[in-house]
Amino acid sequence: MIEVLAKLGRGPVFLAGEVLECVITFTNPLSASSTSASSEMLAWASAQIHCQFHASENRVALPPSDGSKHDVQAENETVFVPNRGERGQCILSTPPKILFCDLRLDPGESKSYSYCETLPVDGPPSFRGQSVKYVYKLTIGCQRVNSPIKLLRVPFRVLVLHGLKDYQFPQDEAVAPSNPFLEEEEGLKKDSRLADLATELLMVATSRRSLHLYNISNTRGKVGTFCIFKTVYKIGEDVIGTFNFSEGDIPCLQFSVSLQTEESIQEEFQRRRGQPVSFTVHARHQESCLHTAQSSFSLPIPLSSTPGFTTNIVTLKWRLHFEFVTSGESARTCLVRGSQSEAVTWTGVEQMEVDTFSWDLPIKVLPTNPILASYVSQFSSTNSITI
Repeated sequence: MIEVLAKLGRGPVFLAGEVLECVITFTNPLSASSTSASSEMLAWASAQIHCQFHASENRVALPPSDGSKHDVQAENETVFVPNRGERGQCILSTPPKILFCDLRLDPGESKSYSYCETLPVDGPPSFRGQSVKYVYKLTIGCQRVNSPIKLLRVPFRVLVLHGLKDYQFPQDEAVAPSNPFLEEEEGLKKDSRLADLATELLMVATSRRSLHLYNISNTRGKVGTFCIFKTVYKIGEDVIGTFNFSEGDIPCLQFSVSLQTEESIQEEFQRRRGQPVSFTVHARHQESCLHTAQSSFSLPIPLSSTPGFTTNIVTLKWRLHFEFVTSGESARTCLVRGSQSEAVTWTGVEQMEVDTFSWDLPIKVLPTNPILASYVSQFSSTNSITI
């Protein structure tokens, strides 16, 4: 028996273009006092990254794929097929890398191997929607002699930040801060600079503030104004907006604001022509606001959500969805005198005519630092299997 343990050093979330590093340890768990006949042998081990694409048959019409022939693998076959037994189509994969050949482990002995691979920048982000899914996995395959191949899958999350692919790093590194007493591999240095560049680009894109004012009105007149200071965010931030109803002609009884994503399938892949898009609510604020001059809301963008993106099959957009309930009467008729005594009290009317209308405001949501997103990831940095 051999235990195989795979550990992602930095966490299970990465930016496209970064280097994924995984340490894979093979251990013979028997005690060292066991006989030499208890030694274990492995013929080979290999690792590869791939992205699986899943689509709902009720929503998406895809052309036939030839990848289904790899779903079944004979027990005596030595070909490493990372997506064997996986649902959907493998739309992206890196070249396989051999970890070792002919490994012998004595009782109590273990050996570790480091796997490094740059994540493709032209792939889709990780996404689990109502119509499609994009799932990334690192698959480690190993085999005993005359035994079936065993697969250890390590799922992880990929965030895509557009613009990193076309960025050219400066050739002159003389001005870059460095420590002469530490040896740093060129790949790790570039990976660190890529993460710093992504953080800088995200900060610049999401820190710009400018006042955006919108008049809220229906067919009968003005209800109020809405104010928001930016429309570009990164996941993990809060969307904050304010309302001013003091200058409105029509009294607003209630409003609600929903933070939503809009998942739409490209027309050529739609199962039915003109099929509706799918909406997902990530946060919601509702408030009764009769006789309220000003109000505000704060909606958090979950770190586990997917930033907006577009592929040849699906488009994901973010928006704020507003719903307003207004009175069909003037503000003075919303209250009635409840007592004729010296102490006058006012109470709300039992019935009144109302109007409802909605409004959508598109916003842009970008990724965040992958280390921050790792704290709420559903994936584990450590995965294991026994063979």
